[in-house]
Amino acid sequence: MELQANTPAIQLMCYFILLFMVSSIAGWIMEVTLKYIQFHRFINRGFLIGPYCPIYGAGAVLVTSVVHFTAGDDCSYFEAFLISFFFCSALEYLVSWYMEKMFHARWWDYSERPMNLEGRIWIGNCVLFGIGGMLIVKLVIPVLFGLFARIPKTRLYIICICFLIILATDYIFSHIVTSMVRRVGEASLGDSTEQISREIRQILSQKSLLHRRILDAYPHMQARTDAIQARLAEERQKLRQRIKEESRRFYNHEK
Repeated sequence: MELQANTPAIQLMCYFILLFMVSSIAGWIMEVTLKYIQFHRFINRGFLIGPYCPIYGAGAVLVTSVVHFTAGDDCSYFEAFLISFFFCSALEYLVSWYMEKMFHARWWDYSERPMNLEGRIWIGNCVLFGIGGMLIVKLVIPVLFGLFARIPKTRLYIICICFLIILATDYIFSHIVTSMVRRVGEASLGDSTEQISREIRQILSQKSLLHRRILDAYPHMQARTDAIQARLAEERQKLRQRIKEESRRFYNHEK
């Protein structure tokens, strides 16, 4: 990775914004392609509506930043692999945790895969993160940043501002749409996580195209929230208490 030490901070920030944009779009294309091969139809992957998956952009920026401000241009392939392995894995874990807390649902689950951590990350993805990040840092970044440096400053700033506005607008709309998952889950009278999840999917399938897109993007979404789990536990406790009382009354009546 080659960055001039005297590169102005605002220009460097714009480079990272462009890197985020390019990586997010490339990640979306990869996700859509893989799902098309798997299901033979177009599926708009990701939390946001537009053609980008921010987790890929965030991963690329995170790894590039860490390498740039620590190991620098002398970073070896092995160092780049380790940095990508650990930091991207931590990012996926935090994103999974954040989306579960924010929307009261588990959007992906690796619980059945080997060497997973709470079902949020697993060793297979971690290794791919390491390899992908290593290739980005050592091979892609020098080319991309060389191209970014050719963009006139005024045009560079305008591109970055427009992208940030689009991304922020998309996030607001996507957040509003996805919040229905949390509202339905909290209002549901289902007595199990599976039943609540089925109810959420059924309601989303009857809504707008944007709501139905969530089902396509995350077909294995499961309602997972402390509030729902606490309510179910309370319902189970009440049921057990009711059974005990009924058994006690029946026993006393027989006597």
